[in-house]
Amino acid sequence: MSPVLKWAGGKTQLLDTIIERMPKTYHRYYEPFIGGGAVFLAVSPAIAVINDTNEQLINLYQQMKTNAPAIVEIVNCLDGIPCNKDVYYRIRERYNEKIANRTVDAECAALMIWLNKHCFNGLYRVNGKGLFNVPYNNKTTGKSIDNENLMAIAEYLQTSDITIACADFEAACRDIRSDDFVYFDSPYVPVSETADFTDYTKDGFLLEDHQRLAALFKRLDRIGAKIMLSNNDVPFVHSLYSGYKIESLEVKRMINRNASKRTGREVLITNY
Repeated sequence: MSPVLKWAGGKTQLLDTIIERMPKTYHRYYEPFIGGGAVFLAVSPAIAVINDTNEQLINLYQQMKTNAPAIVEIVNCLDGIPCNKDVYYRIRERYNEKIANRTVDAECAALMIWLNKHCFNGLYRVNGKGLFNVPYNNKTTGKSIDNENLMAIAEYLQTSDITIACADFEAACRDIRSDDFVYFDSPYVPVSETADFTDYTKDGFLLEDHQRLAALFKRLDRIGAKIMLSNNDVPFVHSLYSGYKIESLEVKRMINRNASKRTGREVLITNY
């Protein structure tokens, strides 16, 4: 299984490295910043808690679990419409009407998938009102969804013990025990003022939130949970997690606006 969305910070290219460094055994899998879910879907744990503060993203997971055939039908219907700029902005407006009304349903999930495939650079970005504001990428044809992959995800979510939550990361982690494994893939500390892709929720993710996350990491470490965390390889992150194992990795940044700058370094931090 693979992600149905392109997502800032997606871990598809680092999957092998991350999985190799995960503990061999654990009871429950926690991912408080699920995003596109590349690691979660590749590992497919039998018992898991996945979470994000993005209501529309969490609705997508919930709808894949409970209403996958409707998502497939709507996306395939949208793909049957020849796309152009006017069509894109009409569909984006429909999606934003549902966001403004706090509607969460199968149509929302389908619109999110379709827009992700037709928006500029596969970004998910919202304005201060929480409305999706990414422009059109000029794609006119092509499938927006792998039907078999989405239905496989649906079956997995239905037949496994998967809790899907929409809460602050600290709240999502309150039941973690010593035999659990946690993978933190939060919005990253920016490497520059123009490299901030944390605006996939209207509330953003501040330096104070990174400090809260580091404090949580240390609390979970003290109770004996196994923890892995990804972030940018910058001095601030090193200072937050001094004393833990920090491995630096070269990565490609596929969502960078400038193709010449689509490489960088990330860290993988563990307490084991």
